[in-house]
Amino acid sequence: MESPHGAAVVAKGLGLKGPRGWAFRSVDMTAEPGSLVAIEGPSGSGRTCLLLALTGRMRVSEGHAEVGGLPLPHKMAAVRRISALGPVPGVSDLDPALTVAEHLRERALLQRRFDGSLRALLRPRTERTAEARARIDGALELAGLDLAALPKRERTAVRDLERLEELRLSVALALIGGPRLLAVDDTDLKLSDADRDEAWALLRAIAAGGTTVLAVCSQAPEGATVVHTTEETPAGTPADTTELAGAADDADDTDAPEEVRSAQAPEHADEAEPDDQADADEPAEQADAHERTDQAELTGRDAEQSNHKDTTEEGAADALAETGRA
Repeated sequence: MESPHGAAVVAKGLGLKGPRGWAFRSVDMTAEPGSLVAIEGPSGSGRTCLLLALTGRMRVSEGHAEVGGLPLPHKMAAVRRISALGPVPGVSDLDPALTVAEHLRERALLQRRFDGSLRALLRPRTERTAEARARIDGALELAGLDLAALPKRERTAVRDLERLEELRLSVALALIGGPRLLAVDDTDLKLSDADRDEAWALLRAIAAGGTTVLAVCSQAPEGATVVHTTEETPAGTPADTTELAGAADDADDTDAPEEVRSAQAPEHADEAEPDDQADADEPAEQADAHERTDQAELTGRDAEQSNHKDTTEEGAADALAETGRA
């Protein structure tokens, strides 16, 4: 699978304030396409909030940024469409009961259902199946996940994976959509020194292939572009992160609830932007399709259970069967 051209990331005076104070403030950075950017700092210093802000999942309180030439916070929906989340606790968690194959088939299904054109959906089943397999195989190769080396091969449940294997799977799932920007949280958490080196080698290889990588860590590796967050409040909790997402738009009461949801598992990601800041040049039909794409990427398995007609159990069963990777 060909790696996409990465997205340049530029930020000036970026800050996000919540009810308990500033999550981060005065963040400046410049990263060229295909860069490996390490967001370094202690737990609770706003690292995850910055990661989500730069991928269009949280609205900042001050400053501005551009991702792939798209300004934030005005083009949050567009930024979400060119970025993908690897492992981010509370946002893109893997289902421990599902197998590796089930996760991969599900993501390929959602990618085709929500990100493909109508013409692509009408292609012969054999072509669609071949494309899904190519996406999965390419993502696995980039993530360095060897299914044959797993205890039960592709039938291994997520709960039986080692920490590094789980990281590789999350990255592979994110890469199936061919993003220009990949975001990874807690990169070095619970990893031995050897596994930590492998994790950074993986992210360096992805960045070298053209995809810009943002990675949260407690200690940045050599050669990475380092961004520091400033801790001005006591160490937060996952609940605090949610509050910050909602409080970032106190000036617009109608936006706050949507941003709260976007911090965890957004159900209406594109509606988080005010009407006067949305992509005005985007037809309503395309905006609706992109909204479903964002929902699928962030909610994963829950998206299949939504009330969209394209994700009924019958449609999902048919599409999953096409991949032939059970």
